[in-house]
Amino acid sequence: MERLGLDEYFIEIARVVSKRATCPRLSVGAVLVRDKTLISTGYNGSPRGLPHCSDVGCRVYKDHCVRAVHAEMNAVAQAAYNGVQTRDSTLYITHFPCQNCLKLLVNAGVRRIVYDKAYEHKDASHEEANAITQEFIQQSQLEVRRLGAL
Repeated sequence: MERLGLDEYFIEIARVVSKRATCPRLSVGAVLVRDKTLISTGYNGSPRGLPHCSDVGCRVYKDHCVRAVHAEMNAVAQAAYNGVQTRDSTLYITHFPCQNCLKLLVNAGVRRIVYDKAYEHKDASHEEANAITQEFIQQSQLEVRRLGAL
């Protein structure tokens, strides 16, 4: 049996974390790592103590569930809740982050993102948004790597 590399190891953990997601629209898992150590996890689900989509249904506005908090936001929030520093960390995530999450990750000091799957938009009107996202990644000097399925 071949030993997994660190990126493969942590993305596999993110896949397991995604199985805790409570929004049926998309199961996303995120793992924050610093110095080869897992510091926080997150999955898409409702804010702490509030009803989950899986219990009461999704609240959809403009084709997005607004009840659920994104996995990467939950990972950063969990780190903050527990007093864990996210500066110079790597985020491993099952799906590429949205623009708002990318901005949050930059402000949280995340330096590297490793993801498994592209986030598929339902229409072509997002081409401009995708171009803006790529420009933002370059300007913020985030290191981004797509890791294919194992």
